[in-house]
Amino acid sequence: MSGNMDNGQPAGGTKTLLDGLLDRLQLQDEEDKKLSPADFLKIGPAVKQDSDTSEKDVARSFIQRLMMLDYRARYIPVRQDRSEASNSNPVEKSVTDDDDDDDALFTTNADSEVKTHVHPMDVQMAVFHCSDSFLKQNLITKLSQCQYALPLLVPDPVTGEIVCPLWTFRQIRKTWKITEMRDNSNNVTLKSVPICTAETALVSFLRLGSPSLSKSQLMNTLINDRHSTFFHRNCPGSTESRHLMGGVAEIAWFCPNAKPNDAFTDCVAFCNLHGDALSVVKQRDILTDKSSVNVVLVPTLEQGEESSKVISALFKSPKPLIILIAENAGGVSEMKKGKYKMGLKNKSHSDVSEELKKIIRKILSGQHSSFQLESMAEGSAVKVDEDDKVCREGKTAAITIVHLLKEMEVSNFKDTHLPRQSQLWHDWCKINKEICHLKHENMEQEKDAKETKQRRIREDQRKAPLSEPIQLFIESLSSLKEKEKGYFLKWTQILIDAFSTDKLSSNLHNYDEKWAELLALKKNKDQDQTALLKMQTELEKISTKVESATFGLEHIFREMGQIYEAHAELKEQRKEEPTDWSKYPELAAELMISGQPMELMDGDAGHVPLTWISGLLDKVTEKLGDKRVFVLSVLGVQSSGKSTMLNAMFGLQFAVSAGRCTKGAFMQLVKVSEEIREDYKFDYVLVLDTEGLHALELEGKTNRQHDNELATFVVGLGDITLININGESPADMQDVLQIVVQAFMRMKEVKLSPSCVFVHQNVTDISATEKNMEGKRRLQEKLDKMAELAAKEEDCVAECFSDIIAFDLHEDVKYFAPLWEGSPPMAPPNPGYSESVQELKTIILSKASQSAGITLSGFNSKIQDLWEALMNEQFVFSFKNTLEVAVYRKLEVQYGNWTWSLRSNLLTIEDGLHTNIENGRLEKVLLSDLRRESEKIEKEIKKSMAAYFDEDRDKEMLVQWRGKFETKMKEFHEERMEEVQRKLNGVIEQKHACKTLDAKKEDFENTLLQKSKDLACDLKDIEMNEKELEEQFNSVWRDLVKKLIADTKPIQDINYEEDQSTVLWQLGFEDRLINESKRSGRYKQMTEAGDYTHYGKGLTHKVKNFFTGRNDEQKLIRSLIEDVVKQSLELMKSKPVAVRGYNTTYLQEVGNLVKGKVTEFESQKKFALLKEFTVDVSLYVFHRAESWLLTAHKTFKRTNDAHSYVEGKKEKYLSIFKSFCKGSSSAVVLGELICDKLKSSTVKAVCKKTVIQLAREMKSNVPAFNGNKSTLEKHMLKSLAEDEDFKAFMTYIRNPQEQTKTYIREEVHTYIFTEHGKKAQDIFQENVEEVKKYVKQALINATKNVRREGGGPEMWVKECSSLLKEKLTFETVCFENFSDVTDYEFLQEEIEKGLKSVMQEVSRRSLDHIEEIKTKTEEILIEQLCDCCWEKCPFCSAVCVHTMNDHDGKHSVRFHRCEAVKGMHYRNTKELSIDFCTTSVSSDGGFYPQQDSQKSVAYKEYQTAGPPYQDWEITPDKSKMEYWKWFVSHFKEQLEKHHDLKFQGRGEIPSGWKCLKQEAIRSLDKL
Repeated sequence: MSGNMDNGQPAGGTKTLLDGLLDRLQLQDEEDKKLSPADFLKIGPAVKQDSDTSEKDVARSFIQRLMMLDYRARYIPVRQDRSEASNSNPVEKSVTDDDDDDDALFTTNADSEVKTHVHPMDVQMAVFHCSDSFLKQNLITKLSQCQYALPLLVPDPVTGEIVCPLWTFRQIRKTWKITEMRDNSNNVTLKSVPICTAETALVSFLRLGSPSLSKSQLMNTLINDRHSTFFHRNCPGSTESRHLMGGVAEIAWFCPNAKPNDAFTDCVAFCNLHGDALSVVKQRDILTDKSSVNVVLVPTLEQGEESSKVISALFKSPKPLIILIAENAGGVSEMKKGKYKMGLKNKSHSDVSEELKKIIRKILSGQHSSFQLESMAEGSAVKVDEDDKVCREGKTAAITIVHLLKEMEVSNFKDTHLPRQSQLWHDWCKINKEICHLKHENMEQEKDAKETKQRRIREDQRKAPLSEPIQLFIESLSSLKEKEKGYFLKWTQILIDAFSTDKLSSNLHNYDEKWAELLALKKNKDQDQTALLKMQTELEKISTKVESATFGLEHIFREMGQIYEAHAELKEQRKEEPTDWSKYPELAAELMISGQPMELMDGDAGHVPLTWISGLLDKVTEKLGDKRVFVLSVLGVQSSGKSTMLNAMFGLQFAVSAGRCTKGAFMQLVKVSEEIREDYKFDYVLVLDTEGLHALELEGKTNRQHDNELATFVVGLGDITLININGESPADMQDVLQIVVQAFMRMKEVKLSPSCVFVHQNVTDISATEKNMEGKRRLQEKLDKMAELAAKEEDCVAECFSDIIAFDLHEDVKYFAPLWEGSPPMAPPNPGYSESVQELKTIILSKASQSAGITLSGFNSKIQDLWEALMNEQFVFSFKNTLEVAVYRKLEVQYGNWTWSLRSNLLTIEDGLHTNIENGRLEKVLLSDLRRESEKIEKEIKKSMAAYFDEDRDKEMLVQWRGKFETKMKEFHEERMEEVQRKLNGVIEQKHACKTLDAKKEDFENTLLQKSKDLACDLKDIEMNEKELEEQFNSVWRDLVKKLIADTKPIQDINYEEDQSTVLWQLGFEDRLINESKRSGRYKQMTEAGDYTHYGKGLTHKVKNFFTGRNDEQKLIRSLIEDVVKQSLELMKSKPVAVRGYNTTYLQEVGNLVKGKVTEFESQKKFALLKEFTVDVSLYVFHRAESWLLTAHKTFKRTNDAHSYVEGKKEKYLSIFKSFCKGSSSAVVLGELICDKLKSSTVKAVCKKTVIQLAREMKSNVPAFNGNKSTLEKHMLKSLAEDEDFKAFMTYIRNPQEQTKTYIREEVHTYIFTEHGKKAQDIFQENVEEVKKYVKQALINATKNVRREGGGPEMWVKECSSLLKEKLTFETVCFENFSDVTDYEFLQEEIEKGLKSVMQEVSRRSLDHIEEIKTKTEEILIEQLCDCCWEKCPFCSAVCVHTMNDHDGKHSVRFHRCEAVKGMHYRNTKELSIDFCTTSVSSDGGFYPQQDSQKSVAYKEYQTAGPPYQDWEITPDKSKMEYWKWFVSHFKEQLEKHHDLKFQGRGEIPSGWKCLKQEAIRSLDKL
């Protein structure tokens, strides 16, 4: 073995060798900066296990494979790079044709030096030296799990200093069984001890000189003859040269399993000193001092040799000594007590091994010294890594905390120092579940009482003192630097494990014994039931002790979480609080980002602390950005190897030791490395590890429901769920399969589509294809059967598993080799297991590459949604996908923006076409014209929509609505164009109807102008003042007007009051009834009245056993009124009043409609209504239509009445007359006339532009208008609360659309005239300037054109009129009376002078004097914002939240209301109902769908009650809904008076409902 010796070298030489070695392994940069766990806690390219690895990649491949528990990581085949191969010339060619030339055969290549690959142990030690302390610890832990020897003494390759890496052993626990004779029987005791504190015998092996035998190989036969615990010369990949193992001492432990073939009966440590012990004196002395037995291997044993002095010293030492002589054939001889020698020559390894075992057993059976790893820190001979300052600081902080723990029992410690997570938290969780399953009787009072209890618990949690250990823990997390914090957390976990495991082990042992006794008792046919019950009680007590003894870091974080939840829910920070609770999520988030698993579900309470988890993930999102994560979850029975599999797959740190199985659910982030990032659509994989189904420690404390909740929760969260099954028999997994299948079925029902992979663990022959196919077939049968059963339980349709989830039997079922290659505790991991893990990881990542995952914020929402739904009995019925709702709401906002862009553009197009119509330039509007005009904006919107659906971060979720929204946008475009066409063609029709008047207008104008001119000419030589001039003009004007309109009748104004009475009288109603109603004015309150009893004959409050009111006569009458009003107004507004004028027949039609509807209602509902009802409804409809009728008739009169037209021209022609009288030329007067026409045109144009711009401005900048319908409703409700106007509230409740319109009008008024008055005025002035520039340019262009054509003034006027008509409504000026005008340039100057005056006058106009601007702006915004769904909840009248009228799916509301708002009450009483329908639908109560229903419908099945119930989706909700509680409390008396009912008995308002108005308003921010 001399060629394999490395007997230690000077530090400088080692340094040179180290540099070369690190360079070859591509680790040269890591020597200083060090590799860390973070470098490998990421998902990178697949690890190649079946091919050679390049030398530069071998170090990282070693780490990756070791993390996967692949013990073959030490034997990675190395492929030389081409450059290396060419330099080394491993095969030297000396080809000759001479058959007799034997020179080549007997010539050695002494001069050619072949470069060999790096020795495997050099790779291991190079990685060790280049790793930071945390990665070293992980590596050593994995080496231990692989049953490899671990470095105990390591020479520093630079300084030569001997280092004991004690820190790296801290995570290792060894478990073994000891057989002891007790009471004449063998008793087996299980021991599980942190290896650093374990006291064991230590057998150290040294070699002196260079014997031919392998010491390491011999040691392997003592520990595990089927596994190379110590690397030796015959291992694969071994080379003659190794550089970093000289002087390294490795240690390994033999752990017995209480079996007859155990080599030793107790745990024994074996230490192997590499290199010649003659050369590494320091290490030799340390080991021989610490050892229980020293074993020395020498070539020969002769005096005078260098080794004889060392052997002599050891022989004289009191420590037992065994000398193995390689070249001696002698047997075993005991020279004196404890001193043995044995020859090895001509003996097999097995013979030598057996002899050695006998000797060592004999020695250890007597008294001997013991060894403890921690003893290496004693003395100064060795540098211990834990003496590093950073490590010491972390350890000191941890020890301070753990010392406080050791002062009492674990269970007592939890109650004392972790008070918030014990009974208080468990009680809170219990009440929380009870709130989801309320009885219907006094439901809201019961709910309020339970919520009050929860608040008290939170108050108790908040008041509980912060214990010293927790305070120290939080302070350390907050103050320590990153590296110190890492040590602190590790030390805390290590020390806590050590503290709690002894008690846990003892309790588990007692549990096992008691469980065995219980099983034996059950098998006894003559079992004593009393004894059985007593045994079960004792088992339960032990189980409680097991739970109490379990303690880890998660309990500390759990306490932090409860502190945070208590304060966050009470929204209070006490001054005396020692730490800032609001910072806790940030501390936890930093740890989670660094790779620390965080508890998602509390395993003890079986509950998810939503507030804490939400705060934690919010901080993770804040620090990382809203990254996308792919969620991988795992399900399976207890102890099926779920955590082990995840740890091996991703190099994670889920707890698999310390005697504790996973409880609850933990989550850990794994980053996707930059090397493969472009292949995936997400940034991280979030791994969810869960407790086992059918957990033994939960036996008796849980049931199938717990497993169902857990399965549904993790399946719902996961993009892929691994179903871990222990074994391959479907019979063994039937219960688990049914739970899993049911969970997947629930996901399908709520439109979540996770995938799954079934993993069969511990399958002995995974290569047997036929056997595997048979197993898969049986699994398929079992899954199909379970699907059928689950479908019945969930009331769904599914005949086979593939009906529930996409499932490929060949791809989605994997068989895993057993984890151990042999029997633990000495068995190494099975390489086949590692291969299975890698194969499964590849499959998972392949599936993941097709997924976009979910954002962190979306994952946060999903947790809330799933858990809240699980709290209710019916998951599918209760589930609400908040993320999907949020994405849809955001899409609705975008839809509003797209429709607004289209509407806004069409308004501009409509304005331009309207101008052309007014100027007589357009006779018909075609859809093709509108389509062409709007083509550009249509393309822009399509492009914007495509970009949104293709590029938005939630595009995978948006795709389900894309087709619908694209179709909807197309329909909207068509509808708007048809509307514009209809309106403009109506204008054309109206213009045609005015042709008679228009034909007269020019004659009127010419006559008026000529008479004014003639009169001025007659009076030009007479001096007159202004008054005299007006008198002269008036005298002529009266005569002139009479002649002009002698044959034209004036259009009369509407006598609306008289017409109403006449129509009602004609319908058969007495004048007395009509006049009394008008006089009282009661009809104006028809839709706001709370009680209609006075209108009925025999109309009473009928009640049944179940609460109703929602369908009694009051509701029916109110519904009748709303329906009649809606139809009547639609009928009235369909009449062409603006085109053809008003006619009393319109009122008659409406009156007939009202009377007919009332009569129909009476016949159907079998009770009569007084005549006063029909009179009041009719008058109410007439009242509502009055404003529209008068406005429309005024428009008709303005455009069709010659009398009004001529009278409107008087002031203009008086001005012309005065100008002529003052001697003004015709050019000046013509200029004045043109300016007068420009004045009206300018005002009209400026108003139109201002209206559109103001609407755009408000749509973009007014918070209430720039979102979706929920945004508008939120702001409106805030406004109602601020004003505290009960009447407005009731209008909103009865007629939300009308109140919304009122709110929009108020906001427009506020914006234009108060808050943004200056902005609005600026817009107006900008438009004035724009029109002014346009008119000036028209004048200039007219002059240019006329000058070019050589025309005169008449041509100039025509040209100017034509240019102005392109953008302005401009009446043609007749040149007939101005033939004396010859200088058109002078005319231009006069017009420009007048234009200045006109524009100044227009500019001086304030917006509040132009009512049209406000009104038109209101109309545009109302049309845009109120074109949505106005359906009301049949229970509480809350308005559907959807922005689109014909939206997909059922109607829904974010927050429902207290039913008392609507006047709902209990039958046969005057008690108002204070229930919320979101609470009712999860209760066991019922309701009657119709007034005459004989059978009630369970609230939980409300959708079976037919319309309108079937059209609604009402999700159970525990939200506080403070707004409506405040409303009911605040307006209690007004509501009682309005509904003539009382808040008493079952309807008494709970005291917890009272809150401040500002709190109620703040609660609306959840909308």
